[in-house]
Amino acid sequence: DCRHAPQPPASPPHSSATLPMKRSATVSASRRKSRKAHFQAPSSERRIIMSAPLSTELRSKYNVRAVPVRKDDEVSIVRGSFKGREGKIVTCYRKKFVIHIDRVTREKANGNFTLPSSRSPPALPVKTSRISSYPSIFS
Repeated sequence: DCRHAPQPPASPPHSSATLPMKRSATVSASRRKSRKAHFQAPSSERRIIMSAPLSTELRSKYNVRAVPVRKDDEVSIVRGSFKGREGKIVTCYRKKFVIHIDRVTREKANGNFTLPSSRSPPALPVKTSRISSYPSIFS
């Protein structure tokens, strides 16, 4: 008869396995709130969000993994249709979280214009940079 067999203890309705782990009491774990904070971030915070990883040589030289990208940094593209190309950053468009690279362009569908192709910073390892002039990293 199974009715008298010991039953495993019932788990609470909200076990820690189902909820995301809260890392800080002052920061919300809510997806909605974090997306709102990301897309309404001021330009000063967008600069940090738009950080790109350093190349392996620069990473070992400076012992820093990623830095905020700037105009005139040289980057290589590691994802997308322009993979393998290298170029210099022409603009950092913080409002759209996008970077434009020299000689990486696309043509409009009607053929009238060539536009700078927009890239995301994490897909652009920095090859050369004025990295020693970053006061916050090397102070």
